Amino acid sequence: MERIVATALQIVDEEGSDALSMRTLAQRLGSGTATLYRHFDNRAALVAHVVDRMFGVVQLDGDELHVLGWQQALRTGAHAMFDALARHRNAAPLLVEQVPVGPNAMALRERCVAVLLDSGFPPRTAAYAYATLARYVLGFAIQMNGPGGATQPDDTPLATVFESVDPSRFPATVTVAGVMPVPIEDEFSFGLELLLSGLAQLRDADPAT
Repeated sequence: MERIVATALQIVDEEGSDALSMRTLAQRLGSGTATLYRHFDNRAALVAHVVDRMFGVVQLDGDELHVLGWQQALRTGAHAMFDALARHRNAAPLLVEQVPVGPNAMALRERCVAVLLDSGFPPRTAAYAYATLARYVLGFAIQMNGPGGATQPDDTPLATVFESVDPSRFPATVTVAGVMPVPIEDEFSFGLELLLSGLAQLRDADPAT
C-alpha cells in the first residue's frame, strides 16, 4: 500500500493531478489494474490516500499549539499546510475533488479546531474559521500553478509594463506599480494576517466569549 500511494503522488508531482488514473498507476508500478482494485474501490479512494499522505508531512503537536495561543496556532498551521502544498504543487486540485478525511488530515483539523474551542470560540464559529482557513490555503496553493500546470504568471514589475500608460488615466495603479505584482508568499502572509485579525474581532465581539 505504501509503495502504491507513494508512486501515485509521484505521478501527480511529475505529470499533474489529471494524469493520475488506475491505469497510469498500474503501468508505473508494472502491475495490472486488478491489483490496485484490491486496495482501492475507485480513483476517489486512491486520491483520498494520496492527499492524506501529503498531509502526513505536516507535523503539528496539539499541546504545543495550545501553548502558542489560537492566533499563532492557526498561523503555524496555515503556513505548514501551505508549505506542504508548495512541495506538491500539482496536488492542490485533488483537494478540490473531495474534503480530506484521512487520518492525517483529520488530526490536523482536530488540533486546530480544538485550539479554537478551548480559546472560547463557539462551535459554529470554530467550524467556519477552520473551513475558511483551509479554503484560503487551498486557493493560494492552486494559484501557484496556473491552468494546465503552468508556473506562476510572469513577475515582471508592473512599473515596466505600464511605462507607456498614461498616468492621468490610471494614477492609482501607476502609483503602486513599483511594488507589484506582490510575491505570492507575501500575499499569502498578508491575507492570513487579515483573516486572523477578523477572527479576533469576531471573537471579541461575541458576548459568549
